[in-house]
Amino acid sequence: MDMNSFSPVMPTSPLSMINQIKFEDEPDLKDLFITVDEPESHVTTIETFITYRIITKTSRGEFDSSEFEVRRRYQDFLWLKGKLEESHPTLIIPPLPEKFIVKGMVERFNDDFIETRRKALHKFLNRIADHPTLTFNEDFKVFLTAEAWDLSSHKKQGPGLLSRMGQTVKAVASSMRGVKNRPEEFMEMNNFIEIFSQKINLIDKISQRIYKEEREYFDEMKEYGPIHILWSASEEDLVDILKGIASCIDKCRKATERRMSGLSEALLPVVHEYVLYSEMLMGVMKRRDQIQAELDSKIEALTSKKGDPHLLTEEIGRLEDKVECANNALKADWERWKQNMQNDIKSAFTDMAEENIHYYEQCLATWESFLTSQTELHLEEDSEDKL
Repeated sequence: MDMNSFSPVMPTSPLSMINQIKFEDEPDLKDLFITVDEPESHVTTIETFITYRIITKTSRGEFDSSEFEVRRRYQDFLWLKGKLEESHPTLIIPPLPEKFIVKGMVERFNDDFIETRRKALHKFLNRIADHPTLTFNEDFKVFLTAEAWDLSSHKKQGPGLLSRMGQTVKAVASSMRGVKNRPEEFMEMNNFIEIFSQKINLIDKISQRIYKEEREYFDEMKEYGPIHILWSASEEDLVDILKGIASCIDKCRKATERRMSGLSEALLPVVHEYVLYSEMLMGVMKRRDQIQAELDSKIEALTSKKGDPHLLTEEIGRLEDKVECANNALKADWERWKQNMQNDIKSAFTDMAEENIHYYEQCLATWESFLTSQTELHLEEDSEDKL
């Protein structure tokens, strides 16, 4: 951390030091506010799924009203993400939570899973709303405002199956050819993504393991305290000390529960979101390379005199413009994404540090109070013995 981020006067405690860290806040110019809430289960003869209520409030003139309320299911979010990638292939689209979860972690559609997904979907939509380009996407507006039947009709529009298959084959062919002359700045960007992906995935795995071990420790503590209470019933001379230890364990257990809550709400979702972002970034780089590979193939065809020179020259001009637009879009979005990532990671780790300090201070104070009371008791007993 840059020392300029701290107050020139050294704080008196670690917690007050953390509170001195400053982050740059973006100016509050929002005109689009989105809330995802009230998950609702639907059971049909074919499937079971969850819909979420989405409330949108806006002052933008292109909207027909200032407030909208719709319900959407996960498949609708997937459709929106796909349309954004289609319209803006080299912009960094916010990630969606995974459709499926790791087996054994939580049951699908239980309350914890639904709430975790609701928060992730809420963040997904608000990240789009805060994006300088994506926020004005027409499909995004339709997603927020259209009735269910209207959205269904809108989703049926667009290229047909054969057209999409053709685009896929074309993209695969371009990727197989590879990029011969990727600009240096995109080489550096790609290297950053690879390293970032390795590190954030490792932090995610370790953080999840720490949380699991903390949960096991918490469960053990729930049994550990009552054992001392039961023991005190058969040890008349140790009643006070055993009950005192049981009380300390219970207070530390509650502090552990609060720390676990902070970990699951502040750190884990942020780290995992950037695991998903790393996958999105790889996809963005692949799409950029596909556009350039298509241009390279046309230039190679013209050089080798494979095809109509006039048509190839026109196609090359069109693709050069496309590559330039793609590159400029990615470069601008890359800097914005990196700044957001750094702020999010700093904030998450700072919150974790603050939670840890609170936790250890509470546990330390609990045990120190117990020791102080025991010391005073012993002094009183020694004084009585002398008398």
